[in-house]
Amino acid sequence: HCLPRRQGFAMNTLSTRGQAPVVTLSQAIAAGLAPDGGLYMPDRWPTFSVKDFAGTRSLPDVALRLLQPFFADEVIAPALPAICNAALAIDPPLARFGAPNDYLLELFHGPTAAFKDYAAGFLAGCLSALPQGDKPLTIVVATSGDTGAAVAAAFHNRPGFRVAILYPDGRVSPRQAHQLGCFGDNVRAFKVDGSFDDCQALAKTLLTDAAFRAQLPLGSANSISLGRLLRQAAYYAHAALSHQRATGNVLNFVIPTGNLGNALACLLAKRMGLPIGQLVLASNANTVLPDFFAGGDYHPKPSVATLANAMDVGAPSNFERLQYLYPDTETLRHTLRAEAVSDAQIRAAIVRTRDERGHVVCPHTACAADVLDRLRARGEPGDWAIVATAHPAKFPEVVEPLVQHTIAAPPALAAMFARPSGAERLANDAAA
Repeated sequence: HCLPRRQGFAMNTLSTRGQAPVVTLSQAIAAGLAPDGGLYMPDRWPTFSVKDFAGTRSLPDVALRLLQPFFADEVIAPALPAICNAALAIDPPLARFGAPNDYLLELFHGPTAAFKDYAAGFLAGCLSALPQGDKPLTIVVATSGDTGAAVAAAFHNRPGFRVAILYPDGRVSPRQAHQLGCFGDNVRAFKVDGSFDDCQALAKTLLTDAAFRAQLPLGSANSISLGRLLRQAAYYAHAALSHQRATGNVLNFVIPTGNLGNALACLLAKRMGLPIGQLVLASNANTVLPDFFAGGDYHPKPSVATLANAMDVGAPSNFERLQYLYPDTETLRHTLRAEAVSDAQIRAAIVRTRDERGHVVCPHTACAADVLDRLRARGEPGDWAIVATAHPAKFPEVVEPLVQHTIAAPPALAAMFARPSGAERLANDAAA
């Protein structure tokens, strides 16, 4: 997918559909979605060795080293060190997970207690470093629960930006819904009469409407944004490097996934040479990905509601990027594995993880815990980390009856729950 470099060292970015003009990385981050409806990808990928990260210890240090080749000669480049330092500079803990060689990568230590905080803060910093137009940039974000709050927190009262959150009415947890509607000011939350896939389709319709965008500048903060993916690759790089330095071993990952952004970020870090081993996707009862990786055709289907609601996705956007990277289906199937986890298995995994591993996890993380238990039962060797995507306090109605005690919310989360909250109803219609 290589094209000639522009002047300097900056990368070109291309649409996965090949029908849109080549743009700079900064332009791709600002646009979110390509005008042909495709997703932006760099025309080439830097390759690293572990030695390239000598002297880096913190997540901001690793992120800067990893991302500098992407932003070289870009307008964002001078601000990149400050953006990496400001965008949630919390090193995510890689905790022991109750058994030898098992680990838990805790990505829930941000302001909204979900992994999306890492990427949202970075994206906000990147967009703020770009030249501002006469009109504010409206960030349109579809959310299945966690993305919207993270984006709202990152852009709340940030000059030059507005946020419009689209979420499926009745299909996020009560605490997630409260978070989405508690910001106000330059953030508006809309509860859509439909599923997350409907919200995602509405966002894409707006972002590809050239006439509408001419009237109202729009950007995206979903995992369709290349800026989000690059930042997420950095915390996998940091975890893998830290683990190899401590143990000498490569780290494998089980990743809860819905829209495939978090898992794709890990795969990209591996492709760039970081010491990452196998990747297994943990889905809920929405089995589009497990069905495909088991040998079936890729068939998006209407999503079904589950306990792990942030993964209730029937048409994962980032599958298009996977197909772009691996046009040969069999190669793709040899690159990743995927397993489905039912609601009953989620409940059982939450109890089992507390009893046998000493951790209380959210329903999404429980999907990964269940899959790890399956891998170990089959005799899978090596060092494995499951990815904890959200704090269990965001899902008390699911978790607390199972573990039979109250889950204390982190201070930042508790402060959000104390604010008033409200959302506007919106028809499942692009014109609305």
